[in-house]
Amino acid sequence: MIQWDTGVAIYLHRDPVDFRKSINGLSVIVDECMGLSPFESGVFVFCNRRRDKLKVLYWDKTGFALWYKRLEKDKFKWPRKHAESQLQLTDEQWDWLLRGLNFLDINPHQTWTFSTVN
Repeated sequence: MIQWDTGVAIYLHRDPVDFRKSINGLSVIVDECMGLSPFESGVFVFCNRRRDKLKVLYWDKTGFALWYKRLEKDKFKWPRKHAESQLQLTDEQWDWLLRGLNFLDINPHQTWTFSTVN
């Protein structure tokens, strides 16, 4: 499984894309549809219409890289009916997506920060 440094933004493009698109075509989607720069420190995740394939585009400061995953007998739990056309995922949500979980329905415990012990 591919992982990035903690804190790298993971952007998910909600609408399915034509998987004949490669680096140039996906970069245009990032720029024109998502309103983001494909050169920023982040990864951009795309899914096909059947939801059995993912493409992940990212700039590694020397060039673009494209990661591809194909499921053999299942589908990704893709947020097709979400109100936003793009979502920003946490590292944990990215892991859940790759493991086949619906990351929008999982509600972990809220994290707390305290300065003193009661």
